[in-house]
Amino acid sequence: MPIRIPDDLPARKTLETEGVTVMDSSRAARQDIRPLQIGLLNLMPNKERTETQFARLIGATPLQIDLTLVRITDHQSKHTSEDYLNSFYSTWEEVRERKFDGLIVTGAPIAHIPFEDVKYWSEMVEIMNWTGTNVHHTMFICWGAQAALHHFHQARRYRMAQKAFGVFRHKLTGGPTPWLRGFSDSPMIPVSRYNDIDKASLGPELEVLIDNDEIGVCLIEDHSRPALYMLNHLEYDHRSLADEFERDVAAGLDPAPPRNLFPSGDTTIEPENRWRSHAHLLFQNWINEIYQTTPYDSAEIGMRD
Repeated sequence: MPIRIPDDLPARKTLETEGVTVMDSSRAARQDIRPLQIGLLNLMPNKERTETQFARLIGATPLQIDLTLVRITDHQSKHTSEDYLNSFYSTWEEVRERKFDGLIVTGAPIAHIPFEDVKYWSEMVEIMNWTGTNVHHTMFICWGAQAALHHFHQARRYRMAQKAFGVFRHKLTGGPTPWLRGFSDSPMIPVSRYNDIDKASLGPELEVLIDNDEIGVCLIEDHSRPALYMLNHLEYDHRSLADEFERDVAAGLDPAPPRNLFPSGDTTIEPENRWRSHAHLLFQNWINEIYQTTPYDSAEIGMRD
């Protein structure tokens, strides 16, 4: 089954070129099934690139997905036009009465700002609390994961001595889990962050599923609420880290090249994507678990014992 996204969304052409089946609204209306309702709270400046990355992974499922693009209500985007946002995005205020089978909360380039000083922090707190009643399962990514760990568990975030930047080999550390079904023992995962989470501040309800001894925590499962916290970026395409590096070079920042990205370390060679299969596995496992456990009547989402 395909993914349903807004008919004129620019990501549509990219997804169709890559072989992802995209369904238009009229065809979806003829399907006599309940599609999964997945929301994407997109906090990244480049909305189009980010929505394409996640739609690519969500759209690979055999299930029918309705993807709703969501943005912070009162935040003015500097990199995406208001016309684009009005055409393709709903504000959180517009969807807060809805129920979602799954929600993805992206990262945001504000890791240097204390959480409480973020301009839209009060709305973020409302959204995070709202996931407990209106979302069956939430995946928080990068800054979104740091924010949720801080809010729900008072986990301590700290600045690393240097930015973790590149593609790093990780290890699976948790017990058997459906989220990592099919994963190899040492997946390569893209990383771009200055902060890490102090493992000593994680309570027993939080289980580290993927870790790296050098750069820290990657994926955490929350056993006290239906949530995953992904600190890194399996959703990245092959150019994401390279473009970030080239942007910083052009800005005169003299950055170190992303580790383990360019073949033989040669930044003039096009990088290869060595994590795509694990990205698809994680998101297919996530969607499958949602499908297996979410109520058929979406009104019952959030009504847990």
